[in-house]
Amino acid sequence: MSTESNLIKQHVIDPEICIRCNTCEAICPIDAITHDSRNYVVKADVCNLCMDCVSPCPTGAIDNWRMMPKAKAYSIEEQLKWDDLPGELSADQLAELGGDVGEAAQQAQAVVQAASASAASVSSGASGDTFNSSQFGATIPPWSAAHAYTNLYGPKAAEKFITATVTGNLRVTEVGTEYDTHHIVLDFGGMPFPVLEGQSIGIIPPGVDASGKPHHARQYSIASPRNGERPGHNNLSLTIKRVLEDHDGKPVRGVGSNYMCDLQVGDKVQVIGPFGASFLMPNHPKSNIVMICTGTGSAPMRAMTEWRRRLRASGKFEGGKLMLFFGARTPAELPYFGPLNKLPKDFIDIEFAFSREAGKPKRYVQDAMRDRAADIAALLQDANTCFYVCGLKSMEEGVVMALRDIAQGAGLDWEAMGADLKKQGRLHLETY
Repeated sequence: MSTESNLIKQHVIDPEICIRCNTCEAICPIDAITHDSRNYVVKADVCNLCMDCVSPCPTGAIDNWRMMPKAKAYSIEEQLKWDDLPGELSADQLAELGGDVGEAAQQAQAVVQAASASAASVSSGASGDTFNSSQFGATIPPWSAAHAYTNLYGPKAAEKFITATVTGNLRVTEVGTEYDTHHIVLDFGGMPFPVLEGQSIGIIPPGVDASGKPHHARQYSIASPRNGERPGHNNLSLTIKRVLEDHDGKPVRGVGSNYMCDLQVGDKVQVIGPFGASFLMPNHPKSNIVMICTGTGSAPMRAMTEWRRRLRASGKFEGGKLMLFFGARTPAELPYFGPLNKLPKDFIDIEFAFSREAGKPKRYVQDAMRDRAADIAALLQDANTCFYVCGLKSMEEGVVMALRDIAQGAGLDWEAMGADLKKQGRLHLETY
């Protein structure tokens, strides 16, 4: 009797080093990944081993596999309870269960090859009418990006975490609005913690969760440039919104966000990271940067803008075009609204989009992009232009569809262009 159907190569996520950043679930083209408040897990009966989620994972937690009898594959319920990965079954253990390891490995390889062929079919435009925005997101940085250091501190590193000191905590949205967003500055003293614009860190809230287990790290994008929030100092800043309700509008106090927003100057914070090696800005002086964001998705955009501003102020840098499409419900809920309006018009081209302004029609970032279709079409055709999208997952499809429509409206082949944007590290999607 053939054992082809008896064993599978099961894709699993290591909960010990996963930082719950949602990258894997957001990028999975077949919805094979899900999560609860504790763990991210892979559905064994859905995953086709396409590998799309592996390279974007900032920690490598996603790159784990277990050869398992199909009938005994780890269930979603089992995986959600894991604190660490179970050990691999030995060849003898698999044999006792009636499996042939060699044949199973051949089967797994066949699945990978089939998945790769399927992915190539989608990239070539043979995917029917379904629009999958994530397939166009780059997983490599622009060619001129600086080298990023990652995972210097964390569960698998020599140092489990680094302690930072809070040196600033400033609200950056108007008082009186529900959108309570803070700009928080952390100083690392004499401990090395090199970061680049577009990277993120993990914050470990103190205490334990409802089940009595230590809180897992919360991931936040860095809002300051590579030489620090205060130039020449070993510090960085974060943009954090206080979470007071879940996605369904039910009252809930976000553990990490409320902990961070309530910090006082002098408090100590446990940090892991840094993470991220693809959502990086180009260093080429003539490169153009188009930034599209909502809410706290502005953090990496602030970092990139500030680095360019400092280079410009030095008098030794002639940069390419900077464009920013920034969306919020109202101006009062838009972080850094005042400082953004003070930036010189010849330095950055800003389009605001507000969806809840009294007496005005709803306007989203993709609407603002379409209003500037001629400019964006020209930038799409410029190999020196990189696009960055950061914010809520719900915005991603609308933004990428706007890019597609703008390209097609200019007579461009979007399928070829979209594939090139991904291959060249020019279109980056970081949504949650």
